[in-house]
Amino acid sequence: MSRHVLFVCTGNTCRSPLAEAMARAHAAARGLDIIVSSAGTSAWHDTPASDASILVGLERNLDLSSHRARALTRELVDEASLILGMAAHHVAAARALGGEGKVFLLTDYAANDTTGRAIHDPFGEALDAYRRMADDLDAEIPRAIHRLAEEMRAERKS
Repeated sequence: MSRHVLFVCTGNTCRSPLAEAMARAHAAARGLDIIVSSAGTSAWHDTPASDASILVGLERNLDLSSHRARALTRELVDEASLILGMAAHHVAAARALGGEGKVFLLTDYAANDTTGRAIHDPFGEALDAYRRMADDLDAEIPRAIHRLAEEMRAERKS
């Protein structure tokens, strides 16, 4: 059974596009049958990923050049089987659109705990802030993909 994972941040130009690309790469490496996408709670439709996120992505062999921002909608929430927000207000927005029960803070889902820790928004900051954000995603995304793989394995057994 395929899963659809949706990453959510504010503008869908910095954090969530990188998270999407990282998750797609980790899922592919594990052979997981998942769809990965992203959206923003205040996204300007069709805006490309930020220059800094594109650069940081390239440093990590991730190509964000075709990314285009899109707003979080009820339809996207309905289509997703798992929604991972970068901060508490992203989680709240997705829940308000009908995502109750399938929306988590990325760090909480990855830790299988309630950490309450957001992924820092580097928007408007220097390139080093984007690199630190990407380092944080590099730590959390593999753990999130591992948990998802375990959940999918358990579903197949039941």
